Amino acid sequence: MSILIFSIGVLGLMGLEARAINFSVDAEDRNRAALLASEVASTLWLSGNGTGQLAATITAKTAAWNASAADPTKAGLTQGVVNVVQVGTTNAADITITWRSPSRTAAELNSKLTTRVILP
Repeated sequence: MSILIFSIGVLGLMGLEARAINFSVDAEDRNRAALLASEVASTLWLSGNGTGQLAATITAKTAAWNASAADPTKAGLTQGVVNVVQVGTTNAADITITWRSPSRTAAELNSKLTTRVILP
């Protein structure tokens, strides 16, 4: 009887460890997305020359950011997509990064990180 109770406890601990590993992978992916968003924000910050040119800068650079997000050697986000949208006519932009963790099925929602940058 004690062996049965012990084996049930060990199985519970193994399940808990598997969930902890999944949470760790999700946290690592969020960290990568935050680093990519920071890179996008700094590129916008360095190349933004006023509201009139912000839209052109976003259009010109979005394809390059998406290419680097899809490359696992760069951002490391599976199916990562960067979307940058200018907020109205202001000098601000919303940076949204979506990705799908390899452990998630196609039916599960993608993970998403959104941040707003206000440029000089």
